[in-house]
Amino acid sequence: MRVIETNGQRLAVVFGTADFPQGLGFLTEAEDFLQVGTWRYPAGTELAAHNHQWVSRTVERTQEFVWVVQGRLAATVYDEEDRPVAEVELGPGQGMILLAGGHGYRILEDDTRVVEVKSGPYPGAEADRRRL
Repeated sequence: MRVIETNGQRLAVVFGTADFPQGLGFLTEAEDFLQVGTWRYPAGTELAAHNHQWVSRTVERTQEFVWVVQGRLAATVYDEEDRPVAEVELGPGQGMILLAGGHGYRILEDDTRVVEVKSGPYPGAEADRRRL
């Protein structure tokens, strides 16, 4: 696992399947707008059935999670002043949680397939983002 940060601010968390601890582990902090956790259990483990309660939340910023299923991509992570801080290559079984700053992607292989999850509701591109 790699945490990308600048001036004490976490911008991104990069991880792969090798980083999954036993049991339930979270890669984000409780105050982050996007919560990302991992599961790693032996066969036969039962997780208690549950229903999530309706809880009012205030989301002030879109945060994003990408998971590479197939292929490869390069991601550039930017700080809050739009300066590039890190470039990371991701391949199958690797993901990145984008918590702050900006980001851009370059696809490195044909037929690259990525799952993207963002906090919502989504107000649309014009309200949600500013191109760098």
